[in-house]
Amino acid sequence: MLKNYFKIAIAVLKRRKFFTFISLFGISLTLTILMVATALADKMFNPGYPDYNQHRSLYVERIEIKNTKEGWVNMSNLSFYFFEHYVSRLKTVYKMAISSDQRSSNAYLNNKKLVIGYKYTNADYWNVLSYRFLEGKPYGEREIKSAERVAVISKKTKEAYFGDQKSVIGQYISADNINYRVIGVVDNVSGAVRNFAGDMYLPYTLAKDIKDTRLMGSYNAVLLGRTETDVPRMKKEFAQMVDKLPIPPDFNKIYCNADGFKTSVARRIAGDSTSNGITKVITIGGIFVLLFLLLPTMNLVNINITRIMERSSEIGVRKAFGASSKTLVYQFIVENLILTFIGGIIGVFLSVLVIYLINESDYISSFNLTMNLTVLFFSLITCFCFGLISGVYPAWRMSKLNIVKALKA
Repeated sequence: MLKNYFKIAIAVLKRRKFFTFISLFGISLTLTILMVATALADKMFNPGYPDYNQHRSLYVERIEIKNTKEGWVNMSNLSFYFFEHYVSRLKTVYKMAISSDQRSSNAYLNNKKLVIGYKYTNADYWNVLSYRFLEGKPYGEREIKSAERVAVISKKTKEAYFGDQKSVIGQYISADNINYRVIGVVDNVSGAVRNFAGDMYLPYTLAKDIKDTRLMGSYNAVLLGRTETDVPRMKKEFAQMVDKLPIPPDFNKIYCNADGFKTSVARRIAGDSTSNGITKVITIGGIFVLLFLLLPTMNLVNINITRIMERSSEIGVRKAFGASSKTLVYQFIVENLILTFIGGIIGVFLSVLVIYLINESDYISSFNLTMNLTVLFFSLITCFCFGLISGVYPAWRMSKLNIVKALKA
């Protein structure tokens, strides 16, 4: 039976090429947008290089100090002093990766300026995060305590500064007229991974702001537990510590959160100090999907009604020979699902092409989207829902046609 429906569906698609083109174009374009968006969300909310320990990590990125009576708010990243003096004393934290925000320095090669983004980190930064070292090694406590001018650079920086040299360990890179000895080269990190991407990494003891004893500053941290079961205890102990922080004059409340990875992303996108933003992100995502499904679905419904009504004589004949409304509805829904899945296949190929173009453009440094099983799964679900929704109403309208009127059409 399904084989016959498939043959009929293909015959109908060939007969009205314009309607077929419009339908397939709408389906494939819609699914392409949704699949690329799903790939982006999958990249954003799932573990990736170099942060592979998200299941046992908490992320501390910002602090808000408020005067709730007057409505004053100060918000920023945190100071190195905050992590060293307060967070390092938490008993449930196994290791802590501290890093500064990315800063810019200039290097000059053959009268050309090279902008190098650099970050200051502590020694445990390299133990919490899993950077791929292409050569050399990270700096440790010894280099940090002695404030050695050593650097770990990215593969991109190595190629831009040193050219095609096979090894650069022990050589010097000059930024803002300061020479740093290269001791390691790591694989590039995507620019979308805001807290971990950088061209050059330096010991925090070279920074000028580490002696600042205020709570607010330009640093963030990843708190690592020994196991996943430590995460709730870390979160609780961190909240208790925040409640005991000294409040600056003219303010009466401090907000600072240690979040899991997905929550930290949601808070950054749509949340604030008191709301994690998850509900907003889900709502915005739901509205986005609804709009991109509803509009083409309505268009496809109208096209399907027009196409089905043109086949009213066929419907009348089949009803005259005893075909039930249920059988006819089933046939036209199956035909529409076949049409949708053909559009879905086209959409998959278009998505692969779009993702390839995004990756090749390098608009976001080292940002690589992939068509993984999650993306394909949601694509198939979307195809099925899209075809079912857009086919049910036209099929129901068709099944209600009067036999005599249908035969006269």
